[in-house]
Amino acid sequence: MATSATSEQLLVIIDPAARQGDGESVRIAKDVLSAGAAAKVCLPDSPEEFARMLGRRGSRRPVVIGDDRALVRAVSLLHRHRELSDCVLSVVPVGSMGLARSLGVPPGAVAAARAVLEGSVRRLDLLVDDSDGVVLGCLGIPPASVRAAVPEPVGAPPAHPWLRSTYRTLVRTLASRPAARLRVEIDGETVTDLDHPVETVSVTPVGRGVASVEIHPFADSGSAVVTSARTITVTGEDFHYRADAVTSGPVRRRTWRVAEGAWGLVVPRGGPEAGC
Repeated sequence: MATSATSEQLLVIIDPAARQGDGESVRIAKDVLSAGAAAKVCLPDSPEEFARMLGRRGSRRPVVIGDDRALVRAVSLLHRHRELSDCVLSVVPVGSMGLARSLGVPPGAVAAARAVLEGSVRRLDLLVDDSDGVVLGCLGIPPASVRAAVPEPVGAPPAHPWLRSTYRTLVRTLASRPAARLRVEIDGETVTDLDHPVETVSVTPVGRGVASVEIHPFADSGSAVVTSARTITVTGEDFHYRADAVTSGPVRRRTWRVAEGAWGLVVPRGGPEAGC
């Protein structure tokens, strides 16, 4: 559900990675925001300064200029201080922006900055785990394999000898990757257990207090499970997981619950629904 963004005073926090990586996009975004609203611009040099500036926002609406990690950092800080439900965030993506785009933020400094000024507030679900971590978009267990980064089919290795050797080593490593033995519980019910190895588990908030869950078995050991849930518990061997832009672990047990409408993000009026 979207409502109008009402605050005309902005706290613009420019992540240092954005300043270093694409200063021109940062300058354009800052100019558009400053021309359209009363904007206080902050230039933190560390995560600690980022947190202090966000904490001193007062009545100003925070705008993060940065990549997906900067957005997740801001949401995590507000959640940790139990201020997330009362604070509306805006973001101008500079750098990696897959998460921001999946949530409805337009690409490009000008379009994203205009959305900050003219857009509406969309209430979004997120996942909260039992260590108080948050997931805004997609959760993957284990983290996505480097297999996705290999452009060539197995039968056509690169032409250069040193690349061919590296490529074949990578293929052998992927081929020998062990299956994950995990117990996955959906809303208290076990849907797959340790004796049924899995290749991937993915969880994505889809709105209205539920998440989409997909469990893919290893090789031909069974059929994929596609379902929805409000609470997901994963137990088993030490495993890593990727939450948005960050890989965490290893852990042996983790529970995620869906927090409905937990945070507000400014997006273009009438834009597409968020998705991953």
